[in-house]
Amino acid sequence: MSKVMSPADGAQTGRPLVASGPTLNPWLRIFRTAMMWTGLVAAVLIVASLVADGTAGVGSVLFGWALVIAFSGVSLLIVHVVGRDNPHGAMAMFALIYIVKVAVFAAVLLLIGRPAWLEATWFFTAALLTVVVWQVAEIRAFSRIRFQLYDDNAGEETSVKGKMDA
Repeated sequence: MSKVMSPADGAQTGRPLVASGPTLNPWLRIFRTAMMWTGLVAAVLIVASLVADGTAGVGSVLFGWALVIAFSGVSLLIVHVVGRDNPHGAMAMFALIYIVKVAVFAAVLLLIGRPAWLEATWFFTAALLTVVVWQVAEIRAFSRIRFQLYDDNAGEETSVKGKMDA
């Protein structure tokens, strides 16, 4: 039994139904989703560290969370910039950035050493959970992106870059 939509239950008056196009700013949407879920994890860990160790673990949780967010966020920003001009090259850029990100992340940890204030357990827990939750959120958000595979407007200029520069 199908139901006819009316303005009272959600249909918009005067607007035709059209097929949806590609997702606008997909990489920023992924970033927002991942930040939301990892922020929730960080908040839970901050509360847990306050209950378990007082304020000693809070800085370590924030440092672990911020370090992962910085590296993951930069990679999404780079892919966002590359994806505007070359949407199909975005995935290749993700693979390249991932390799560079892991190497730079390891170098940063080795170069800064372990500060005296750092609680290793809280730092490690925050960093590990942030990476896992970030990856899950990123994959889930990516699975909901719509990429336009075919040019529906043959003969027209459809470049996003051209429209942004005009």
